[in-house]
Amino acid sequence: MKSDRAQAIRQFLFSNGSSQIAAIAEAVGASVPTLRRDLTQLEEQGVIVRTHGGARLSDHFEGEVAFEQREAQGLAAKRAIGDLAYDMLQPGTSVFLDSGTTVLQLARRIRLDPLPLNIFTNCLPAAQLLIDVEGVKVTLLGGHLRKENSSLVGPLAEEMLDRLWFKQLFLGGGAIAEDGNIYSVDENESRLNTVMLSRAEQRILLADSSKFGARLTYKVAPLSRLQTIISDNGLGAEWIERIEAFGTEIAIAALQDAVRP
Repeated sequence: MKSDRAQAIRQFLFSNGSSQIAAIAEAVGASVPTLRRDLTQLEEQGVIVRTHGGARLSDHFEGEVAFEQREAQGLAAKRAIGDLAYDMLQPGTSVFLDSGTTVLQLARRIRLDPLPLNIFTNCLPAAQLLIDVEGVKVTLLGGHLRKENSSLVGPLAEEMLDRLWFKQLFLGGGAIAEDGNIYSVDENESRLNTVMLSRAEQRILLADSSKFGARLTYKVAPLSRLQTIISDNGLGAEWIERIEAFGTEIAIAALQDAVRP
């Protein structure tokens, strides 16, 4: 089975729920016999559960597919931000990578161009990307696994952070509101983000322009707690002025910087 077709099946089942074989086959451009073989493979891997005349995603994989969909949104901007963040890394230092799809692009760039780094993270996909990269030592926080973001959160993660200090923190942001605060959709994520900000010398927010002007439920911290924000060139002049008024540096990543072979 081609990996792109397997991903298409997963995405379709995530978006549509339990579906009939004929509908899945039409959506992914496969014949019914081919799709039946694909579904057998995916069932053996634990990705899907067969139903009467169809299939659905297993509960275990729904969160993973949701993360993949978010990662694909605004991908060019996220890659450009990740490239610019990579240029700020200081070899031989301890770095914390927050969970989130924009910070994950920085992890992908480190995998492409390894640097000697001591990386700590609460992001499972980032840890998996970097686990076998030469010169990179990876430490994963303990804690409760939040499947929606493939992240580790909670009191255990917060306690571990209290014992650590980092040269750089690369933080993701769910939303940056007009009141000058960073917000998160999840209480445990917001608490852990707040602790992260207290444990790093250089605090850098990676947030594409779509995150600005929005507000979520839980406040993380004011923008004044950051040294630098990296965003893309979709960010308007009004927001750039507002960020600079908080005493925070703003770095804009041009989208064309994201194009790589």
